[in-house]
Amino acid sequence: MSRKYFGTDGVRGKANSGAMTADMVLKIGMASGNLYRRGSHRHRVVIGKDTRLSGYMIEQALTAGLLAAGMDVFLLGPVPTPAVAMLTRSMRADLGVMISASHNPYFDNGIKIFGPDGYKLSDEQELRIERMVESPEAIPVANSDEIGRATRIEDAGARYIEFAKRTYPRDSNLDGLRIVIDTAHGASYKTAPTALWELGAEIIRVGDAPNGFNINEKCGSTAPQVMCEKVRETRADIGIALDGDADRVMISDEQGQVIDGDQLMALVTKSLHERGQLQGGGLVATVMSNLGLERFLSAQGLSLARTKVGDRYVVEHMRAHGFNVGGEQSGHIILSDFSTTGDGLLAALQVLAEVKRAGKPVSEVCKMFEPVPQVLKNVKFKSGKPLDDAQVKTAIAEATSRLGNAGRLVIRPSGTEPLIRVMAEGDDARLVNAVVDELCGVISKAAA
Repeated sequence: MSRKYFGTDGVRGKANSGAMTADMVLKIGMASGNLYRRGSHRHRVVIGKDTRLSGYMIEQALTAGLLAAGMDVFLLGPVPTPAVAMLTRSMRADLGVMISASHNPYFDNGIKIFGPDGYKLSDEQELRIERMVESPEAIPVANSDEIGRATRIEDAGARYIEFAKRTYPRDSNLDGLRIVIDTAHGASYKTAPTALWELGAEIIRVGDAPNGFNINEKCGSTAPQVMCEKVRETRADIGIALDGDADRVMISDEQGQVIDGDQLMALVTKSLHERGQLQGGGLVATVMSNLGLERFLSAQGLSLARTKVGDRYVVEHMRAHGFNVGGEQSGHIILSDFSTTGDGLLAALQVLAEVKRAGKPVSEVCKMFEPVPQVLKNVKFKSGKPLDDAQVKTAIAEATSRLGNAGRLVIRPSGTEPLIRVMAEGDDARLVNAVVDELCGVISKAAA
């Protein structure tokens, strides 16, 4: 049975409609609370959020549902998603919830749920929640004397800052580095700049004035041009751009050139390998990572394991096969020696540590391989399953044959938006562009 509300990264949708109404969120809270009531002890859940206007509404509805299920709720306020994962474990909570739609615009919102171990829920656990939500009258509620209490935690951000700083090498600091930090008017607008400043860096802030409506708006990791321009303008050594909930990162070198997640993962993997700290014999990434990354790792005697798109699938493979580095080209980077989920600040700190060790410009340290020409385009659709169309299937087969062994083709529906993502890569840039354009045209007709 497929999931109806949960996608590749929790529940997500337009605020105050569909799965993101107060009523639906209340049911999700009740169902989640019941799923994790396991014994007679007082149960705890921590709730964090980003800076969207709708976060107020969703936080209250979610809290009400969890209290009704008999869970004590600890409200963290605006904190990064990885802070919620960390504090779930640190506070010995039975559940952790992040209210965020990640890199989406302000009018969307979402719910990401973490188990007591700090890891995102499995497909099976999400499906169990959905079944309860579909039959809300059957969800048990707590007795009158067992209703939960809600408490606000004032120092959640400070706790996360200290945690993040401890992941940076003790024998080093960021003295002498000028850093542009773009926090996308999101959840890390206080924590990330503070952590970098306390480690000794000179900080130039971008996207640090949230107003409920401007999260991810022409800033952050999905619009890194702002960061790059500020790096050039201020002659900074490096730029760091996080997304709305700070679980992904993009880097700019001193020339204002973007360095994506594939290059960052290559850097960290190679560094750990050389220091004898790499586990699993390589890296876990998704089907979207560049073929150049795979070739680079192979030259180092390391492997690249690919999973479905979604950082939780990367984490599942890492846990099952003993890897300690994984992530996505988009900048979700999971370093399991420190964290249970993607953490943009932690990944940036590891990159900064390598820059300090090398004593060289970021452009020299972080450019690990020459990427293979890769093109990604999106096709919107309103309903149905365009990929099941006979002409689309034929076109995909023909495109795969044209690329041959010197390229790859990945076509998949988005897990969070009504889009078909068409990606192709190969040594022949003209062929790659032609293949993507032709496939998008065929899919568009089928989706009309």
